[in-house]
Amino acid sequence: MQTAKAKLNVFPLQDTISAMQNILARSQVMIPNLETPFHLFPNTDHSTIDLESQNVLDIIAERQQQLDAILHEVLSLEIVMDGIKNLHQQLIEKKDKITQSMNLHKGLVSPLWRFPSELLSQIFHYCLPDTGPKINCLSPPSRLKAPMLLVGICRRWREVATSTPSLWCRLHLEIDDTDWQRAASCYDSWLKWSRGLPLSLVVKCYKHNHSTILQRLLHPYVNQISILSIFFFSDADKPEILLTNLPALEELTIFFNTRVTLASVSQLPSTISRFTAILPSFSQYRCNYLGSMWDQLTDVGIGSVFEPDSALELLQLCPNLSSLTLRDSFYYQRHALEPFTHPKIQFLRIDHKSPAPEQYDEPLCDLLGALSLPNLRFLEFRNDHPCSTRHIHQVLGVLLERSKCPLESLKFSSQVEMTDEQRAGYTTLIPSLKTGIVEEEYFIPDLEKMSFPPGGITSFYCTH
Repeated sequence: MQTAKAKLNVFPLQDTISAMQNILARSQVMIPNLETPFHLFPNTDHSTIDLESQNVLDIIAERQQQLDAILHEVLSLEIVMDGIKNLHQQLIEKKDKITQSMNLHKGLVSPLWRFPSELLSQIFHYCLPDTGPKINCLSPPSRLKAPMLLVGICRRWREVATSTPSLWCRLHLEIDDTDWQRAASCYDSWLKWSRGLPLSLVVKCYKHNHSTILQRLLHPYVNQISILSIFFFSDADKPEILLTNLPALEELTIFFNTRVTLASVSQLPSTISRFTAILPSFSQYRCNYLGSMWDQLTDVGIGSVFEPDSALELLQLCPNLSSLTLRDSFYYQRHALEPFTHPKIQFLRIDHKSPAPEQYDEPLCDLLGALSLPNLRFLEFRNDHPCSTRHIHQVLGVLLERSKCPLESLKFSSQVEMTDEQRAGYTTLIPSLKTGIVEEEYFIPDLEKMSFPPGGITSFYCTH
């Protein structure tokens, strides 16, 4: 058995390398003069050449002998080069093993190696990707990011990481059809390492059978699922498969496409405190998205609303709504809107997309003029053209005065023009109101246009 002080047997190899260097320095391929008298007459009539003398045939025979000798030398040199390449590869492998051994022993004297497992576990939490409070921002697992990165550093780090359940409580799942069995095994390991703690999951379904496949994977862990976000893309279906038997579910977010409805799901678990639906569009004819569950919604985001009365109908369908984000593309309003009060909305975000820059904001103003929101606390307004919001400040002022709401924050996009006088009008109504500019772009994804898959999980493979 070799010890750390054992000498490496490198001298014979070094002698060989030195000898080869000397030989190469003295070696040189001499290019012979191959010209003959016949080179002087390249365009001569060959029929006039006297072949009886055998001069040309002798030259050809000589060249053949020279060529055979050169081919033999080339073959011999290629064999030597292959041997050198093999020797080079062995040296590289030897270097890597020495480096690995050196790093291992450096780790033994590193203070990090002597950290208590509890402290190391806390440090690992700071290595997790920062997604903020939004579970929807979770990225697919990757060996290049924590926590998967941590289990590949060394045996001790793997033991500490896999023994820290809180590292494995948030997971983004999507199906990779190229090697699903392997990916499913890694997902299962991840979920097992959570050791019964509440789970926050993002699930993406692209095809018609993905709901069934993911339900099989998640079945052993349904009692842990606390927060669930599901993306249904254009070819996905059967959402009810993923929404049954979730006794611990507290927050649910569903990103719908135009083919998916929850008409077959009559009731969600009583444990749910927050139910969010992201809809591609809404009209009087698209109320079948959620079947009879509209009154269970607490948060809604809508990609397109084309008529103000459709927005009013949505509010009437959702009496428990606390947050509404909608992108309006109002063309016109066919009739006067009846006044409507929604007592629970606290957050309202409007993304105003005028059909054309020359079209003003009358339909939007009609909607805001019909609303009363006595519990409104946060209001954000965006638009795509300054001239499409000429009357918005006047209408908003009337809305706030009518609602007598405890508004805390009012933000506009940079396209919304606001004078000092208009800003003063808002603070006169609500002295404690904070006004500002919307900085973060809110995006309601169009699942109909997203390709399969938008992300990848090809780098997510673990060693058990």
